[in-house]
Amino acid sequence: MTAPRPSGRIADQLRPVTLETGVNRYAEGSCLVSFGHTRVLVTASVEENVPGWMRGKGQGWVTAEYGMLPRATHTRGRREAASGKQSGRTQEIQRLIGRSLRAVVDLKALGERQVVLDCDVIQADGGTRTAAITGAWVAMASALKYLREEGVMTTDPILDQVAAVSCGVCADQPVLDLDYEEDSSAEADSNFVLTGAGDIVEIQATGEKRGFSRAEFDRLFELAHGGCAELFALQRAALEAR
Repeated sequence: MTAPRPSGRIADQLRPVTLETGVNRYAEGSCLVSFGHTRVLVTASVEENVPGWMRGKGQGWVTAEYGMLPRATHTRGRREAASGKQSGRTQEIQRLIGRSLRAVVDLKALGERQVVLDCDVIQADGGTRTAAITGAWVAMASALKYLREEGVMTTDPILDQVAAVSCGVCADQPVLDLDYEEDSSAEADSNFVLTGAGDIVEIQATGEKRGFSRAEFDRLFELAHGGCAELFALQRAALEAR
């Protein structure tokens, strides 16, 4: 008999997920993504230039910036700008978001343009990086759809969907989509970034309190695959509702 999860969810159940588009009137694309109590605002800005090191190569770039608002957690955190530098965690997460989105974009078809995805955590309850990736794809797809509608672009450079979800081993049970209470006490946790075709973009997996077995990892992967399938459907629905 498995122990009940603190949230009352079953092992393979996502938190309630919403993806709301058009939440910023100025950005070419935007998405407010919620995974339970975790909420991330993502805006996609399209710039008609690329970083200097890419000029003249006939292709574009996709990059991301990530940050947490001071009161996104139980206690107020200091703005990183106030300290004059980003934390290692922030840099690692925004690089992950950028890699994840570039994995499903034809950069040559994008042309010499840059898509900048700003991911700001409004409220954190676990899984902020996975929520940011999932919402960033919607914001980017919305922005590029807008450019095609305006006649700026004629082809869609997006090759596939990409989404991400966390999984972990809690009380010896592999479970999907950890909230903070589970994440802070998990024996092992992981983040899976997958494409709509089922390809792996990245897996981050760590034994926090103990090592985990191959059987446990296989179950985590199975849970992530099912969870991302649900997220892909929600992404498509969000774009259709735009």
